[in-house]
Amino acid sequence: MKALAVEDRAQFFGKVVPAARGPASINKKQDMRIALAGNPNSGKTTLFNTLTGARQHVGNYPGVTVEKKEGWSRHGERDIKIIDLPGAYSLTAYSQEEIVARDYLVNEKPRVVINVTDASNLERNLYLTCQFLEMGIPTIIALNMMDVARQRGITIDADKLSQLIGVPVVPVIARSGKGKDALMAAVAEAIDRAGEVRETWRISYGEHIDSMLAGMTEKIEQNGFLNETCPARWLALKYLENDAQVMEKGRRINPRLAEELERSVRELTGHLQQTVGSYPEGIIADQRYGYIKSLLRQGVMNRQHDTERLYLSDKIDQVLTNRLIGPLLMFAILFGLYQFSFTFSEIPVSWLESLFSWLGGMADTLLADGLLKSLVISGIIDGVGGVIGFVPIIMFMFLGIAVLEDSGYLARVAFMMDKVFSTFGLHGNSVMSYIISGGIAGGCAVPGVMATRTLRSPRERLATILTAPFMNCGAKLPVLILLTSAFFAANQAQFLLGFTLLAWVVALLVAKLLRSTILRGASTPFVMELPPYRLPTLRGLFIHTWERTWQYIRKAGTVILAISILLWAMMTFPGLSATEKEKFIEQRAATLGMYAPEVIALVAEADEVTGPDALQLKEELARIEAAQAGLALRQSFAGRIGTALEKISWLAGFDWRTNIALVGGFAAKEVVVSTLGTAYSLGEIDPEETTSLADTLAASPDWSPLKAMALIVFIMFYAPCFVTVVCIVRESGSWKWGLFSMAFNTVFAFSLATAVYQLGSLVLARG
Repeated sequence: MKALAVEDRAQFFGKVVPAARGPASINKKQDMRIALAGNPNSGKTTLFNTLTGARQHVGNYPGVTVEKKEGWSRHGERDIKIIDLPGAYSLTAYSQEEIVARDYLVNEKPRVVINVTDASNLERNLYLTCQFLEMGIPTIIALNMMDVARQRGITIDADKLSQLIGVPVVPVIARSGKGKDALMAAVAEAIDRAGEVRETWRISYGEHIDSMLAGMTEKIEQNGFLNETCPARWLALKYLENDAQVMEKGRRINPRLAEELERSVRELTGHLQQTVGSYPEGIIADQRYGYIKSLLRQGVMNRQHDTERLYLSDKIDQVLTNRLIGPLLMFAILFGLYQFSFTFSEIPVSWLESLFSWLGGMADTLLADGLLKSLVISGIIDGVGGVIGFVPIIMFMFLGIAVLEDSGYLARVAFMMDKVFSTFGLHGNSVMSYIISGGIAGGCAVPGVMATRTLRSPRERLATILTAPFMNCGAKLPVLILLTSAFFAANQAQFLLGFTLLAWVVALLVAKLLRSTILRGASTPFVMELPPYRLPTLRGLFIHTWERTWQYIRKAGTVILAISILLWAMMTFPGLSATEKEKFIEQRAATLGMYAPEVIALVAEADEVTGPDALQLKEELARIEAAQAGLALRQSFAGRIGTALEKISWLAGFDWRTNIALVGGFAAKEVVVSTLGTAYSLGEIDPEETTSLADTLAASPDWSPLKAMALIVFIMFYAPCFVTVVCIVRESGSWKWGLFSMAFNTVFAFSLATAVYQLGSLVLARG
C-alpha cells in the first residue's frame, strides 16, 4: 500500500504538524523550547515556578481547555522556553491530562523533556520515565525532593542511575532552588546535542510480546504508518496496551493496516490468556516495573529499613483525617481562613474605598455636568471600583488557599469527603472539582468543570459538571462580602462559612437528584494518592496568590469594565422627555421662590451649609434631584427590563434595581456589584457624599437583612456565568446541558430565594 503523505500522518494526534526535521533545519526558537513533565505531586509545578519565576503566563492548549503554563528561564546567553505539561502517571490515554501531555510531546516535539521525579517514590515515578525513553524523546531526569528522601532514610546514587538508564540525572530540591543551575546546564547541553542520532531505548517484554512487537513494528515501518511522527515500536506498544485513542485514529488513517494490527493483538491476547492468564498490557506494566526494580537494586537506591517508623505525614494524617476529629478540624481551618481574610484586609479595603471616593470627587470637580461625567463617575469609578475594592479580601483568601494547596491539605479534604460524595452518587475526585470551583473560597467554575476530566464514569462526570457551579467562586465572593458587610457585619466570617457549607449541601442534594433521575448509573471506586505534607515556600505562595489575584483584577479591568459601561448606557438612555424635564425645572423654580435670595446664594456657593433655612432648601433640592434621577433610571432601557421582571421577582423581594444587576450577572457575577454601584450612584441623593455601597444599601428603606439573605441565596445558585456555560457545553459535548444548567439553576435558585423571603416575612410578621 502506498505510504501516506507526511502531513496526513502528522494528523494522527490532532493538529497538522511539520514532518520530523534534521538538525540543520531546526528553528532557533523551537530549539529553545523544552517540556516539564512528571507524575502529579512530584513537585513539577514548584520546579516550574523556581525555574521561571515571574516570567510565565497561563493559557489553554490549542483545541482543549486543560490549563497550559509557559515560562522563560535564562541560562547564560539564552532564553529557554519551558512548557509545564499536565501531571500524568503514564502516556496511555486514560485521562484527558495524559492525552494532552502525550499529544504535545508527539506533535510539538520539544527539544528536551525534564522528567520531574519524586526521589522518595522513585520506583513509581520511573514508570513514566521509561515511556518517555521508549518514545525516543531526549530526556533529563530531575530527581526532586531529595531532602524528603533523606528524611525517609533513602539515599540515591544519581550518577549510577544516569549510567544505567543512559540519560542525565540531576538531583534538585525545587522548593529551595538547590540544583537548578546544574539542571539548566544539563538542559543546555542536551539542546546542543538534540540533533545527534541516538541509540533506540527499549525494554524486553518477554519472548511472546517481543516477537509480536518486532512483527508489528516491521509492518508499521513498511507502511509508513506515523513512523516519522513517533517511533514504530512505540506505536506497536500502544496497540498492545489497547490505547483507545491510537486504535480509533489508526482505523481512520489506514483501516487495512489497523485491522491487521488489531488482529495480531487479539491473537496474542488469546494466547497469553491460555498460557499465563494475563493480558498484554498487564505483562508490559509488570516488565517495566521489573526493569525499574533491577535498576534500583544495582546500587542506585538504598533504604534504611525501619518497618515500625511512621513518617511525619502519616503521623499528621492520624489526626487530620481521623473520622471524628478530621471534619471538626476542617471546619475550624475553613473558619480560620475567612477570619484571617476579613481581619487582615480591613485596612487595605478602607484604603481602596478612600481612593475611589477621591477619584470620584476629582472627576466631579474637573468634569462638567453631562454624559461624560456620568459615565466616568457612575459607569467606571463606582462600577469597577466596587469590584476592585474587594481585591484585598480576595487576595488574602487566595493566599490562604495557596497555603492549604501547597501544603498537601486539600488532598486530605478530598480523601475525607469521599464517603460523603459516594452517598450522593458522586465520585471522590468530584471533591477536587468542587474545591477548584470555589468550594473553600475564591475559585472558578471554569477550571472546576474542566477538572471533571479525571472522572471515568460519564454520568458521574456530568453530575459534577452541572453542580460544580453552585460553589462560591471568586466572582460571587464580592457580592457575598458586600451584602454580609452591609447587613451581617458583626458575624461576617461565620456567615461566609455558613454560605460555603450551604453551597456544598445544596450541590450534593442536587447531584443526588440528578443521579437518581436523568443520570442514573452505578458509581465507580475512588483511588487517590495523598502527597506528603510540605512546608510551602514564600516564592511559591507569592506566585500562586499573584496569579489568581491578577486574573481577578484583569477581569475587572476588561470584562467587568466593558459590561459596566454597557449597563451604564442601558441605565442612562433614552433619558427623560422634554416635558418631564420641564416639570422638574418648574419644581426647582417653585422651591427656590419660597426662600430669600441670600439663602439661595448660600446654598449655591458654600460647600458646608449652616442655618435652618439653608439646610431645608438643600434637602428639598436634593429630593427633587433624586426624584429626577430615579425616574430617569426607571424609564431607561435597563429600568424597563427591571420593572417588567418585578411582576415575578417581588416574590423573592427583588425590586427593579436589583433585577437590573441580576440580569447583568448572567454575563459575569461580579457585575452584580458594579451594577448596583452604578444604579445607586445614578440615583443617589447627594452626589458628593462618599459613603460606600454597603453603607448605601444598609441605609436604604428598600433593603433589609431578609432581602439580602434571599438575594445571596439566589446569586449563589442561579445560572452560571456565560464563560462557564460555554465550558459546560464543551465538556459535555452538547448545548442542551449548557441550556439545562442556565434554566434549571435559575428556576431552582428563584424557588429557594422565594422560600427564604416568604417564610422569613411570615415569621417576622408573626413575631
